[in-house]
Amino acid sequence: MVDRCPSRTYRGDMAGLDSLDALSSTDPALGLRSVRALQRLHERMEALHVARAREQGWTWQAIADELGVSRQAVHKKYNRRS
Repeated sequence: MVDRCPSRTYRGDMAGLDSLDALSSTDPALGLRSVRALQRLHERMEALHVARAREQGWTWQAIADELGVSRQAVHKKYNRRS
């Protein structure tokens, strides 16, 4: 089942990204933590929306087309989560 409250889903992934200023910080540690936080957010958003698409009957090919990847890649990554 997909969490119906995306803001709750994403909030925890933003830990380490205190503000948008962190993205342009000259402090490498802060910048790298920001990158890691954005990567976690990206993964969660992608998983959430792939699950929603599958619940709505989208094919793996349609999802892959929207993500700009192959059907095999998206199926391999998310099939076990469906």
